[in-house]
Amino acid sequence: MFVAPKNVDLLISEAEKEALYLKLVEQMNKDFNLANEAIDFPMSISPAELKLQLHEKIYRLIQYKFTEYLNLLYIIDVSEEQIKKLDGSDLVLLAEQVSFLILKREWQKVWFRNKY
Repeated sequence: MFVAPKNVDLLISEAEKEALYLKLVEQMNKDFNLANEAIDFPMSISPAELKLQLHEKIYRLIQYKFTEYLNLLYIIDVSEEQIKKLDGSDLVLLAEQVSFLILKREWQKVWFRNKY
């Protein structure tokens, strides 16, 4: 049964433990490209760098390309309910929280594909 990790670090360590970290990176590249928001995480990217680059990308999308940001969330299939619960008063914090929701959803896809 899938249990969503409580934070980014736990998610990434679980992905690495199950040898699915590269699949997670592939899935993120694929979904970002589907949303026409090309982000090309190299397969050699470290977890810390992945977290940082994703956060920066989401921050820029929220600030400068909001429609594309919403499209990305739709394509990745991030829960609208979870997004609405976030406090948007601090953009840096919001981008960090949305990055985690994106990683969590991408991890869920990779995990299910691996198990079933």
